[in-house]
Order: sequence, then structure tokens, then C-alpha cells
Amino acid sequence: MSNPSHPDHGAAPSTSAPLTTRAILIDRAMGPTRGSFSTPADVAAIEAVPLAERLEAASTYEAIQIGARRNPEAPAIQFLPTCDPAEPAIILTYAQFLARVTQSANLFTALGVGPNDVVSLLLPLVPQNFYALFGAEAAGIANPVNPLLEPHQLAEILNAASTKVAVVLGPQPGAPAGSDIWDKVLKIRAQVPSLKAILLVGADPTAAADEALAGQPVLNFDAELAKYPGDRLTSGRIIQRHATAAYFHTGGTTGTPKLVRHSHENQVYQAWVCNVMLNAGPGQPMLFGLPLYHVGGALTQGLSGLASGGSLVVLSAAGWRNPAAVKNVWKLLERFQCPVFGGVPTVLTAAAGIPWEGADLSCLKAFSGGGSAIPVAVAEKFAQHFKLPVLEVYGMTETASVHTISYLDREVRLGTVGHAVPYSRVRVVRVDAEGKLAGDCAVGEIGVVAMAGPGVFSGYLNDVHNKNAFVAPGWVNSGDLGRLDAEGYLWITGRAKDLIIRGGHNIDPMPIEEIFYQHPAVALAAVVGQPDARVDELPLAYVQLKPGVTTDTQAMAAELHEWVRARTPERAAIPVAVLIVDAIPLTGVGKVFKPQLRWMAAKEVFSKLLSPLATQGVDIAVTVGADGTHGTLATVTLSGGKSVGADHRAQAERQVRERLAPFTIRHQLAWAD
Repeated sequence: MSNPSHPDHGAAPSTSAPLTTRAILIDRAMGPTRGSFSTPADVAAIEAVPLAERLEAASTYEAIQIGARRNPEAPAIQFLPTCDPAEPAIILTYAQFLARVTQSANLFTALGVGPNDVVSLLLPLVPQNFYALFGAEAAGIANPVNPLLEPHQLAEILNAASTKVAVVLGPQPGAPAGSDIWDKVLKIRAQVPSLKAILLVGADPTAAADEALAGQPVLNFDAELAKYPGDRLTSGRIIQRHATAAYFHTGGTTGTPKLVRHSHENQVYQAWVCNVMLNAGPGQPMLFGLPLYHVGGALTQGLSGLASGGSLVVLSAAGWRNPAAVKNVWKLLERFQCPVFGGVPTVLTAAAGIPWEGADLSCLKAFSGGGSAIPVAVAEKFAQHFKLPVLEVYGMTETASVHTISYLDREVRLGTVGHAVPYSRVRVVRVDAEGKLAGDCAVGEIGVVAMAGPGVFSGYLNDVHNKNAFVAPGWVNSGDLGRLDAEGYLWITGRAKDLIIRGGHNIDPMPIEEIFYQHPAVALAAVVGQPDARVDELPLAYVQLKPGVTTDTQAMAAELHEWVRARTPERAAIPVAVLIVDAIPLTGVGKVFKPQLRWMAAKEVFSKLLSPLATQGVDIAVTVGADGTHGTLATVTLSGGKSVGADHRAQAERQVRERLAPFTIRHQLAWAD
């Protein structure tokens, strides 16, 4: 792919100051350091000051202005086109970045974007994505979209948002047919009647070989920016904290798009609280590889870093999907002297397998991860080797990302997601048949995780999606199961909802199941997540055939797999296998009991993974089921130990633990003899 990035080049920044002495983002009340959060009383003392008095910025645009004032000549973005630790970084200083954000907002305004109009962004991690995103929020409403989705999904999201302007990556010479973002836009542009203009990044519009449709001019984004001032908003807009900043799509990419409505306050609070919890401030660099259509990238790392005067080291246009990013991660951390290594669990797991010997990592002060559970074995490996805290975070798009975190000032209990961040609340509740609050769970009792606070959204754009979204006013239903221990630590134990999370990619099983039901031989179908060491889960289908259907099971499974493959437009959602069973388990009221199917899938994966131990004189039996503490627990029972001796027993146990360590499902070992 060509490199549609800013031409200014420069060297890496100097070594940053220690994490514990950094100033706090946009906080006019707390002073130069965050103080201690070691007890609930400490947090209560912070919360005694109303949040509105703490946040100096009312909007994301103001937050970036404050970050830029720290040091206008400092690097806001350092773009590494190939993730080579030795390559020169393409640098945007804060003065340049703020000017680009302002020019972007003014360009959108000139194209008719007002406070209630939407700019959709279909871009990889090029620098333009960052200033287009926050420029869109300064002019109107930003709608960052996953450009890897299929064309029909993109059209659904843009129509749901009533997109007025789209900023997209231009045609890329040499890209496989159909893989270009521009190819997809060409297919859908006529299907989005609200779309009035398209801005191309990284390509001359004349190279698109496509004439503009009536009312849809195709313009060069960078060339158009140069026509507008970068020192003021030409709209004269004064952005209120409760104004809508963005629509983020969520809820599974194979279902009807849900658009989460974020206010500017939701996003500014997220930036503030993330910096407070990590004591971040000016000059702090961070390896940045998360997509901007994800709140973890746009807000937890993106806005928080920019608002505090930090530096985002952007790992190529592909981010962490670029194999070189993980391959070179330790040398990159050394070069840029990052105090925190943060990423989704799949990135942390992959990095744990890369040798770190030879890299000076004395800069590191903490690890952090979220998006799904960090395997405890991975967290233990980092904690034991580096003697540093591994902070697991928890939240969702509907809470503007991080809502709970393992506190730096307290005991870090691996496997938990810590406590609610300041000004936010979390509870574990029982809900009734209508999804409404039926009471709080006791300490240690598993229930539905509900959250409230300044980061929690006011509702989905389409009111149809708001049914059961909240268990009570202000308390969003996470769809996750968890428990609170006696010290208030939150443990996530499973999911009440059926979403399958494949490498951070949400897959709604219902549309896939509906495809199975279109086949004349299918009586029941259920798609669940099969545990996977690399991407957390893979979709797996269980099928019960109609009475009287007699056929070769293997042939029918192959036929059904092809049937669903041909009719599922999203490749990531195609089941990895179709398993035909005599009877799909049902609840007492006749609903498919998916937990049992998930247990069956996990048992099959773990049993296959552990089967080589049988050749070493040790028999293995795996059971997976519900657990009152962990939600789901795998029990591995070994036998034959008496005949092989203590050393062989210890070796077998070690091999079991090593094989199961990458999985988030907890396990326990037992000997039958």
C-alpha cells in the first residue's frame, strides 16, 4: 500500500520522566500529581470535588488544545510505516496536529457539516485518520467505521448514521481486487442517499477512474485541507459538554448495526480518568496499534495521549495486525522509552512469545490490557519476569471504554479487572425476565455486571436497541457475568450475551444460525465460541437434523458447512466446523442451552490438545462445566501416576499447565490415583 502520511520526518523523542512524577491531563483541581488511590477513602476524597470542576475541557477539541499547549513543538504522532525499530519516524508536532484537526473541522463545515451532521471515517491507521476523527467531532459527529467489514455492512452503518461526508482511503495500486476500501465505497456510495461528499486520503481523485455521482463530489482530503485556516474554527462553534461527539458501531458486526452515542463529556472523562489512573502526562510515549473505530484506540490510548501532551507511536497503517509490530515490540519499547505497554490480550500473548533478551526495558513501569480477558499465565509471565504490575481493564463501547482497572496503588490480583475508576460505579445484579434490576448479588455471587458513571452513554441512536440496554436508569447492562469479592475486586466469569469475540472482532451468532435454518434438513442450529489460544474464540456450529433425515453424517456436515460459507458475507463469521449432534441441549422452557455447547466445545479443544500425553503413560480426562467462582472451569483428571513416578507426574502436570495457559478459561488438575 502507498504511504498516505505527512511528509515531516524526525528522530525519536528523548527519554521520558518516571511514570510516578507525571502531570495529570486537563485537571484544574488536582495539581501536578495524582496522589494515592490505595484505599476507597482516597478515591472518595478525589470524588468530593465535582467532576465538572475537575475537567478543564468541555470538548475533545479543547482537550487536544490543552495537550498541545504543553509543548507545541513536541511530537504528537510518530508514524512508523514499516514498524522497523531503526526507521525514521514521520512526525507531526502538536502545533501541526492541532492545525490539521482545525483545518479538518473547517473543511467539514464548508461541506455543510453542522453539529448534528455525521462524518464517517473508513481509514487505516494513517495520520490523517487521527486529525479527521477529532476534526469531525469539532465540526459535527464522527462515525469511525471498521473498513474491513463487507460492503453491505458498511452501507448499513452509514445509512444508520445518516452519513453526510465520508473520508476514505483512496485506491491502492497493487491491492487485490475487492480488498481496497475504495472498491467497497464504489459499491455502496449510491446506496447511501444522505452522502453528499467523499474525501480521498492518499490518492488523487482522478486516479479513481470513477466520475462523481450527482451531489457526491470526490475530493482530495489533504489538498482541500490546505484551503482552510488552522488557527480557529470558522464555524465559531462553542461545543457544549453534552453535545454528541461520535457514533461508534457495536453489538456484533453480523447483526443490525447498533450505534453508540457518545457525548463530548463521555470522551473527555475517559481521557482524563485513563491518565489519572496511569499518572500520565507530557512527553509520555505509547506504542499505538489499535484501530480508531475501537474506543480503546480512539479514546483510551488516542485522546488520552493527545490531551495529556503524550506521543502516539503509530505502528504502521495496519497497527498490531502488521506482523512486524509484534516481532519488533521489545526493541520499539526500548527505542521510544515507553513506560506502559498496553494492548489487547492477543497482542500481549503474542509479545510474550517474542524473546526480550537484548532489549533495555528499564523504561517499563506497567503492563495493561483489555478488550477480553488476559490469560492469567501471560500476566504471570510478565509480572514474574519484570516485577511490574499487569493491569487488566474492563469496559465497553457503551462506557466509552475503561470503566474498571486494577489500581497501581493496590494489590493487583491477576484474573480480576480491579475496581471502578473514580466517579464511576459497578455492581453485580440479578435481573428479571424483562432485563430489569431485581436486586444486588451477594459478595461472591455471580450475576450481571452493570455500570454507571460519566463515561456511560445515554443510549443507542436507534431507540429500538435501547430495550434492555439498562437494568435501571443510568445503569448499563454489560451483558457480562461477574462477581465482586469481599474487597470489591470485580471478576468477570462469562457472558450472558451470545456474542463471539474473535480477536476483538464481535460476531453475532444469530444471523449465522438463521442461514442454517434455511437448509431443509436442519431442525436446530446453535453457533457458539470455541476456545482458541490465539484469537480467544472461533465460531463453531452445532446442528440437530430433522426427524427422518437419514444421510452420511460426515457428508451432511460438509454440505452444511458449504451452505453457510456461501451465504455468510463476513469471512470471520463462517464457522470453523459444523458438528452434527443427536440432540442440542435445551432449557426447561425449550430454549437452546448454549453454555453446555460452549463446555462441549472447550472439552473437545482441551482433550485434543492434551492427547499426546497419553503416549507418555498418563491418561487424561477433561470435563468442563459451571463453577461458582470462575463461571466456567475445566477439570483435567490424570491417571496412571502411580506407575510412572513422582518426576513423571510433575512433568505431566507441567505439560498440562503449559498447554492450557494461553486460554482464558480457568482449569484445575487432579490425579485419579
